[in-house]
Amino acid sequence: ILMDASTGTVLYEKNCHEKLPPASVTKIMTMLLICEALENNKIKEDDDVQISENAASMGGSQIFLEPGEIQKVDTLLKSIAVASANDACVAMAEYVGGSVEEFVVLMNNRAKELGMNDTNFVNTNGLPVDNHYTSAYDIALMSKELLSHKKISKYLTTWMDDVVVGKKQAKIGISNTNKHYAGATGVKTGFTQQAKYCLSASALRNNTHLIAVTLCAETSPIRFKDATNLLNYGFANYESVKICGANDKVATVQFKKGEKENVDLVAKDDLSVLIKKGDKKDFQRKVEIKEDLKLPIKKNTELGVVKVYRGKELIGETKIINNEDINKASYLQMLRKIVDNLL
Repeated sequence: ILMDASTGTVLYEKNCHEKLPPASVTKIMTMLLICEALENNKIKEDDDVQISENAASMGGSQIFLEPGEIQKVDTLLKSIAVASANDACVAMAEYVGGSVEEFVVLMNNRAKELGMNDTNFVNTNGLPVDNHYTSAYDIALMSKELLSHKKISKYLTTWMDDVVVGKKQAKIGISNTNKHYAGATGVKTGFTQQAKYCLSASALRNNTHLIAVTLCAETSPIRFKDATNLLNYGFANYESVKICGANDKVATVQFKKGEKENVDLVAKDDLSVLIKKGDKKDFQRKVEIKEDLKLPIKKNTELGVVKVYRGKELIGETKIINNEDINKASYLQMLRKIVDNLL
């Protein structure tokens, strides 16, 4: 599948809903849940995570964590993104979810929320196990969601680094296998004998951000060739037009009984639309603000939506929020306003 990362528009697909084992591409969901926990302040990058016997026992790709050692969330997330570390996945699953089993429940719940209808997760890292599957389409969906978190880009675009692990504080070099394409922004490779060679590859050129997913390739060069062909096709034929960026002012609302009478509202997320190269950029932007807004209103409340149309067709939208608290004016402030109006 080839998908636009901004809008979710599918530009090409072949058997994209076929249920297949994804190997380490599973870790996209693991990283997504970690990023969401970070952004919701449930965990912090400098939190200490104690490594369990279970986490240290993971085989496959790993950073050789030892039972009882302490690692930072930052180091573990980097090790998952760069080195595809199975032991770091389990350690973070236990830290975020309380147990691997509970974390897997969170993974499947989030998959349902994203519309990943071809997916069932059984573990956090994609090691071979029965009934663990997803599809190219679902991988593109969770890749799109992961890429919307700015925090993850520094990890996904780290090609080589070091981590210090074990009670002897050994320095281990880690490297990223997903660096085959100019402008690559991620996301994840995977391989097992059962799943064969899997890849979710994303790349950014100008404002156009694309995701190519290929599963069950016979060799590693084939998966990279297929992803390259998909991305080349996308960049040659389509372009993304930015309508507004996250936190850009899109409206001003008057609150006669507010501390501030006029409050600027901003876009919650970036808003772009995808068009074929050469097409006219004849867009209309429409701002819709909720009626009967009641004060006070906490910061980052969804107060409306900005929509983009081509003719009568809705081709993109994003929520509108306030980037500051909107409080009621005090009695004294209201009195001053009345006096000012009289004057």
